[in-house]
Amino acid sequence: MIKTTSANPVLRVAPAAPAEAAAWFRASLAFHADVSDVAAALAAGGDPGFVVVDTRSTESWDQGHLPGAVHLPTALIPEQAERLLDKDVPVVTYCWGPGCNGATRAALALAELGFRVKEMLGGFEYWAREGFAYETWQGPAHQDADPLTAPVDGDCGC
Repeated sequence: MIKTTSANPVLRVAPAAPAEAAAWFRASLAFHADVSDVAAALAAGGDPGFVVVDTRSTESWDQGHLPGAVHLPTALIPEQAERLLDKDVPVVTYCWGPGCNGATRAALALAELGFRVKEMLGGFEYWAREGFAYETWQGPAHQDADPLTAPVDGDCGC
């Protein structure tokens, strides 16, 4: 048994029991996908089994977006989602990055309309920072992987 004290800020609240933790983490994976997994699924070729939705403004979309993504700003979801998306195909939403909850709000709006949806953790920021190619209004773009967010060579092993 872990003894907790108020002097230890990490253990001030004791960790959950293993079964509770497993249930929470399993549920978290049902709601989230990470940038590397999305990139790997898209790079594998063929139908990845989901559609990626960029939930940002047109100006943001033009600045950079994932290749093949559908542009559907959050505010337009109620009027356009059922025309642009198939409810039989899971949706992965993204916005700017971890400091933005736009993809969360979009995922909620889509779920309320009956879509199966996950949020891509890290958003466009981490897509670009991990070195994946993206598109801009000027054409394809790419930057080197940021060694603080992704391995420069190989994969992260997670």
